[in-house]
Amino acid sequence: MTAAENVCYTLINVPMDSEPPSEISLKNDLKGDVKLKTEALKKVIIMILNGEKLPGLLMTIIRFVLPLQDHTIKKLLLVFWEIVPKTTPDGRLLQEMILVCDAYRKDLQHPNEFIRGSTLRFLCKLKEAELLEPLMPAIRACLEHRHSYVRRNAVLAIYTIYRNFEHLIPDAPELIHDFLVNEKDASCKRNAFMMLIHADQDRALDYLSTCIDQVQTFGDILQLVIVELIYKVCHANPSERARFIRCIYNLLQSSSPAVKYEAAGTLVTLSSAPTAIKAAAQCYIDLIIKESDNNVKLIVLDRLIELKEHPSHERVLQDLVMDILRVLSTPDLEVRKKTLQLALDLVSSRNVEELVIVLKKEVIKTNNVTEHEDTDKYRQLLVRTLHSCSVRFPDMAANVIPVLMEFLSDNNEAAAADVLEFVREAIQRFDNLRPLIVEKMLEVFHAIKSVKIYRGALWILGEYCSTKEDIQSVMTEVRRSLGEIPIVESEIKKEAGELKPEEEVSVGPVQKLVTEMGTYATQSALSSSRPAKKEEDRPPLRGFLLDGDFFVAASLATTLTKIALRYVSLVQEKRKQNSFNAEAMLLMATILHLGKSSLPKKPITDDDVDRISLCLKVLSECSPLMNDIFNKECRQSLSHMLSAKLEEEKLSQKKESEKRNVTVQPDDPISFMQLTAKNEMSSKEDQFQLSLLAAMGNTQRKEAADPLASKLNKVTQLTGFSDPVYAEAYVHVNQYDIVLDVLVVNQTSDTLQNCTLELATLGDLKLVEKPSPLTLAPHDFANIKANVKVASTENGIIFGNVVYDVSGAASDRNCVVLSDIHIDIMDYIQPASCTDAEFRQMWAEFEWENKVTVNTNIIDLNEYLQHILKSTNMKCLTPEKALSGYCGFMAANLYARSIFGEDALANVSIEKPIHLGPEAPVTGHIRIRAKSQGMALSLGDKINLSQKKTSL
Repeated sequence: MTAAENVCYTLINVPMDSEPPSEISLKNDLKGDVKLKTEALKKVIIMILNGEKLPGLLMTIIRFVLPLQDHTIKKLLLVFWEIVPKTTPDGRLLQEMILVCDAYRKDLQHPNEFIRGSTLRFLCKLKEAELLEPLMPAIRACLEHRHSYVRRNAVLAIYTIYRNFEHLIPDAPELIHDFLVNEKDASCKRNAFMMLIHADQDRALDYLSTCIDQVQTFGDILQLVIVELIYKVCHANPSERARFIRCIYNLLQSSSPAVKYEAAGTLVTLSSAPTAIKAAAQCYIDLIIKESDNNVKLIVLDRLIELKEHPSHERVLQDLVMDILRVLSTPDLEVRKKTLQLALDLVSSRNVEELVIVLKKEVIKTNNVTEHEDTDKYRQLLVRTLHSCSVRFPDMAANVIPVLMEFLSDNNEAAAADVLEFVREAIQRFDNLRPLIVEKMLEVFHAIKSVKIYRGALWILGEYCSTKEDIQSVMTEVRRSLGEIPIVESEIKKEAGELKPEEEVSVGPVQKLVTEMGTYATQSALSSSRPAKKEEDRPPLRGFLLDGDFFVAASLATTLTKIALRYVSLVQEKRKQNSFNAEAMLLMATILHLGKSSLPKKPITDDDVDRISLCLKVLSECSPLMNDIFNKECRQSLSHMLSAKLEEEKLSQKKESEKRNVTVQPDDPISFMQLTAKNEMSSKEDQFQLSLLAAMGNTQRKEAADPLASKLNKVTQLTGFSDPVYAEAYVHVNQYDIVLDVLVVNQTSDTLQNCTLELATLGDLKLVEKPSPLTLAPHDFANIKANVKVASTENGIIFGNVVYDVSGAASDRNCVVLSDIHIDIMDYIQPASCTDAEFRQMWAEFEWENKVTVNTNIIDLNEYLQHILKSTNMKCLTPEKALSGYCGFMAANLYARSIFGEDALANVSIEKPIHLGPEAPVTGHIRIRAKSQGMALSLGDKINLSQKKTSL
């Protein structure tokens, strides 16, 4: 291990703006009173940490500070002796350290247990065998101290000394085994057992065998270590499983959540029997429900999801779906989202009925809760889950629809939109449910508050009302929702005060008027018994129109045309046909009149005028062709869209199941456990080792197979080969931090002293600690590690220099400037998916947009899109079917999410300029939107850099 890789035990916060004191003033302070000595010692520690040597102070501290009995001083001295250089330049121990060693021998026999324990902890950090050797009898004696704090630190000290210098205490395992047998304190037993696991596993197993029935009575810290031992033993020697699996089952009942979690994880790796999987899953579910911390809930949920990924475990988990749904009692939205997704993945014909009942109860519950932002989102999640259940199990739709239809009148537009989408799909797919859906839709129609939902409801009613009674009901609802007509006249009267809000209006004579456009309009008054007290009490549709939202009028015109054409085909009586058509045309005409008047807040758009006029023309002519277009073609379009969507879902499910299926080739060798060599048992990785490596940031990715994806690919050269100091860095991005492993090579024939790597950052990066200085012998090399914290997704730059002194030279410090290290945004971006509605909502909300002009040598549209997806790590949300075929242009939506939870959206609009010939490159634009400026700019830069395809 190099000096840079030594484990750091003590972190000290240093004020940056303080002025370093001189050595003389420090010497004087160290001879002063206790308070002055304390402050001076703190300053000395900080200066040594910053690379100062201060050899003249060593004897002063030994003479004036070491004999003191003050606890603060003693604590600071432990830190001081940990960091102070203890050897001469040629590697021999300093003479003064013998005095220090004697002082610590006295501290190990001190009557105060705190001083004894702290000293033992300090000894764990010593790396000099000559210092430790005289202290061994005192350390052994501490194992028999009355206080547990001393005993447990004595065990740790013996363990580290045995690990580093076995010759100092060769009988340590035997000594600790005897100590463990007689020890009563939980923390001491845990430390002793931990040492035996790593130092002498056979002794640890012998001890465990003697007390395996009492494991449940042990403290949780000891139980955790026992779980780890059982895991390691069974991992290395599978024949031991039967001996210890019962112990793991018992530990699932432990009172400690941590023990239960580790025991469940170990049980799953040791056995794939259904009873074991069920016990582990049940344990995970209990943990999620009982633990209050949302992070814990999410971690344990992830473990359940991992269990589900295994095909043989999935069936066991299907029986536990109802238990998993108990997790929905958690108020956190992220936990609920994961739970619903897991339940949906596990749903089968056996448990779908129970699942739907629970979800219906949850939906009704959200209606009674006081309005909260998360309540709306949770309701949306429930609606989508019920939607998916109904599509997969059509028998359930009849139970679900009546409950969900109530939410069409919800104030939250997003939840209502989800319900509407579900209703639209259900009414198209399930013919037998159409009467029920139409009836429910007519019930809630008047209560709908959102114009977007109103438009969708109008379309559904217009498309699927097939009986005479339903058609008349729709017309009644529309008239009721529009209020008194003609709208313009009644509004003018109301403003003039002629029309009292409460008075009933009877139907007046029909009269012909000439409008300002010079056309004839028929007007009549509707008898209305509903009092309109204030402006807010206007009927819904009338309110939308007076607010200037005439798109809903165009939708209404289409609906009226459809039902009128259908009414004509259902009713034979000519008088009734004409009467209905005339009523529909009257409604359209009065809306057109309103649009052209000055009453609405915004005038009607030309598009809406064209649409309504077209509908009037269709109704006046009633041609068979138009009848077909309005009443057949529309429904076919919806049918095509739904079938394409279903096909896409099936395709993605197929891909998922293919991923999960463990395919075994006919000629694969069969491995018999009894005949397998120990080194071949690599089917299961050591989970404890993996989690430890992940925590340390050394995640072993399976990259070794591909030489291009190896470490060498991420090495950045920082200086030139002719510089006195050559440096190169391996950049390892580990989620929220970056580890720079810098190799520094002394290319001169001189000794370089105080060789320091000085780094600075640009962007949202922060250097965690200053790398410590090194001394490099001629042509020697060393590795320096530096940690950089990352706060957000944007390109960052790390720059700096290597500063050093040449041994024996009187000149100033030498400096070699390093080239910049660019941190790539792609390390933080991961492909993700969202619904079209969410994409549009985010597109409208995000304020930062970056428009990138396409400048490429790629000549194929699809190839360019794939190239962009590969280089930006984004996911294409536009379905494959919509992108297939060739028509000279292409539009696609891309989406990704960073590990910090930031969203990135992109819209690719590209075309192939055919007039420039077949070899002409793709042209167009890519618009990127993000919440933060850094994300939008960085993604734009990435696209600009990688647009052109390099020829291999």
